[in-house]
Amino acid sequence: MLTYNVRGENIEVTDAIRSYVEKRISKLNKFFESSVEAIAHVNLKVYQDKTAKVEVTIPLSYLTLRAEETSPDLYASVDLVTDKLERQVRKYKTKINRKSREKGFAPIDVAPEGTPAPTSTDDNEDELTVVRTKRVSLKPMDSQEAILQMDMLGHNFFIFEDADTNGTSIVYKRRDGRYGLIETDE
Repeated sequence: MLTYNVRGENIEVTDAIRSYVEKRISKLNKFFESSVEAIAHVNLKVYQDKTAKVEVTIPLSYLTLRAEETSPDLYASVDLVTDKLERQVRKYKTKINRKSREKGFAPIDVAPEGTPAPTSTDDNEDELTVVRTKRVSLKPMDSQEAILQMDMLGHNFFIFEDADTNGTSIVYKRRDGRYGLIETDE
């Protein structure tokens, strides 16, 4: 079952807003086993031009769901995000079920707890500064599952443990829209 962490930026989260968010996102519970416990992190933002942005992140042990939508209406943004998350879950389940039927094994845990952030440079300084650090728990998977996870997270790259070679690999999105794979020598 999902629990909710709803916070607002430039908006007060009223009971009515919280209730609507929980009601809409709770539709996703039908896709998970009853034993699944997860926290849905919901961030509501209202900008000066009166547009509303809704960001939802649901970290699960086998998948991290993330979606964001912006529209002129806060409630419409919640609806759009919920629909997007539902499509992600359906796509993931279809792909994993097809893969397990082909290979004859049960689905495995495929989502790391976090992904590393790139380092940035300050143009005024010659030194490189790490502004954020994340720890990654590498889960065994193949490159297609890693690409699926990377796309669901909305990232440009994804680090994973290759299930076939047991080596660390990276998939990344190329400028031409296709994908690349970097394998490490052990």
